[in-house]
Amino acid sequence: MKHFWFVLWLAIPLCCEAQVERIMIPAGSPEDQALQTISKETDPQKKVAAYEDFVKTYASNPAAVAFGNWQLAQSYQGAGDLAKALEYGDKALAGSPHNFDILVSQANIAQQMKDNAKVMDYAERGGEVFRGIGKQGKPSGVSDQDFATQAANDREAVKSSYEYLQAVAFNAIVEEKDPKVRMSYIERFTAAFPDSKYGEQVSQYAMFTLGPGQLNDQARLLAFGEKSLASNPDSVPALLLLANAYVEDTKPASIAKSVTYAQKVIVLSKGEAPDAERSQKLSAGVAHSTLGFAYMKQDKTAAAVPELKSAAALLKGQDEVAYATSLYRLGYAYAKLNKKADAITVLNEAIKVPGPLQQPSKDLLSKVESAKPKAK
Repeated sequence: MKHFWFVLWLAIPLCCEAQVERIMIPAGSPEDQALQTISKETDPQKKVAAYEDFVKTYASNPAAVAFGNWQLAQSYQGAGDLAKALEYGDKALAGSPHNFDILVSQANIAQQMKDNAKVMDYAERGGEVFRGIGKQGKPSGVSDQDFATQAANDREAVKSSYEYLQAVAFNAIVEEKDPKVRMSYIERFTAAFPDSKYGEQVSQYAMFTLGPGQLNDQARLLAFGEKSLASNPDSVPALLLLANAYVEDTKPASIAKSVTYAQKVIVLSKGEAPDAERSQKLSAGVAHSTLGFAYMKQDKTAAAVPELKSAAALLKGQDEVAYATSLYRLGYAYAKLNKKADAITVLNEAIKVPGPLQQPSKDLLSKVESAKPKAK
């Protein structure tokens, strides 16, 4: 009779010859023979009962127990009983806590259940295991080169599982509606997957979550944004969000930072290029608007006008709120410069745009129209 070995991946903190160990059930062993028999069973209920008996029979063999519970988890998942599947999968993890196959299986079940908290639990554990490969103590008698080679091989062996866990964790962040919970997921993600390909997008979600309309935590927003820029200085989303955050501050140093970041966005986004796409125009337009507002706060109103005009030109037809904001700021700038006619023209355009700037634009227009001309 042809025999086979059941293999499970397990990264363990204390290694013997390998830093990622295959837990094996040797061919021909009683456990192997029992599993061969169970694999031939076609009745799902009988197969479940057989795996339960297998776990009890070989309770003294951790590898057999972990494998049996994992097979029970998969059986229940196939039957649609996801709660039972998760329960048995957790039992398998208890006996094999760093097993990537089981972690991926559990994350998949949790995702089916739409249980983002559990998804993050399994993903975070996977990230911790992956980062730990090669960092445990080197066994005596093993050269540094062999140890490093084994670590590289182990990382490559579980790379696809590691990437899958990143993907499901990122999806959990995207799907989470509660900003506090979402931010906790983001913090756990960045710790578990420090070099993730989703890092840029996760940073954007973090700054959105910490910004106005969500948690409105200015201090954390600025800290997270600056940290993101430290790893990617040319991140247009981070630069733009920070420019907008700093421009709302009253400190001269903050306004100066807003100017610097907004100017950099204008250069990087190339929104005025003939072939510029919508996203480029939006980034450049908002940056021009922010830069103009910053100049006004620095009492450089004359310098603000061309920036705000550029903003309005880029944002028209792209984003109503951003467009109306640029018009409102431009109207205010004209009023400060005693250019009443220009202010009235711009504000009349602004009040046509539905949204949060419509009423403020009407109020400002009323003030401008009733104001007496200033002496030159």
